[in-house]
Amino acid sequence: MRTFVVLLLASVAFCFAQAAPQSDTLLIKKRNPLKNASFMFSAGNKSPDMPVGVWRNAGNKTSTGTIVWFHGGMTSNNCQKGLVAGGSLANMLPDYTVVSASACKQNHWVEPTTIEAVDDALDSLAKRQKKDIEEISLIGISDGSLGVITYSLWGKRKIKNRILMSTYGESLGPAAQVAAQTPLKNGRWRFIQGGADRLYPSEKAVPWIQEFCQNVGTQCDLKFDPQGEHDWSYWQNKHKDWILEIFSK
Repeated sequence: MRTFVVLLLASVAFCFAQAAPQSDTLLIKKRNPLKNASFMFSAGNKSPDMPVGVWRNAGNKTSTGTIVWFHGGMTSNNCQKGLVAGGSLANMLPDYTVVSASACKQNHWVEPTTIEAVDDALDSLAKRQKKDIEEISLIGISDGSLGVITYSLWGKRKIKNRILMSTYGESLGPAAQVAAQTPLKNGRWRFIQGGADRLYPSEKAVPWIQEFCQNVGTQCDLKFDPQGEHDWSYWQNKHKDWILEIFSK
């Protein structure tokens, strides 16, 4: 049974559900695309609303922190992914608040207005919780990893930890050039990559990651599984420890 609460705040609508972790949704009004602001990808046309899933501890415990999940398939026609994509991560890290935005079609992760909408969702959540969200962690799978990198470039919040799984960073440019960007030189980076990735062959993906880590100037490491596959289900089932380790420190 759901109770819908409409908040006249930043054009955001909340609806709450009884679950463990407690599941909410946000509907973020995306801003007009920025002019002359793109990073290897061009900004899209008029942007639709962005559905955002939010999972919070169902009890009275204070959240340990906030994690933004960037799903894969950022240009697919499914514009509702964010409402479910973060659910399994929230179950894995129940003491954290998980925010899962939706990307689709031309409104993909590597677009300034999408990153602004993620921050708008965090602003709205902070006002609902009556507590500032000054520092976050980022996790992305497949081209959701590009969302981790672009939020690190354009987002307004401090980043504590980043996990990038099944990444193909070369689509953003040469590794040393990307790593040279000042906003990337803080917080922790962890890449998780597989040798059996059907989309991003390790012989191409791994050298980019290694060069990025050598040049980024902050803590950065690569966890590699020769049998590792592309999808989140593999890493969730086979290497949950590689994810949880970041949040145990």
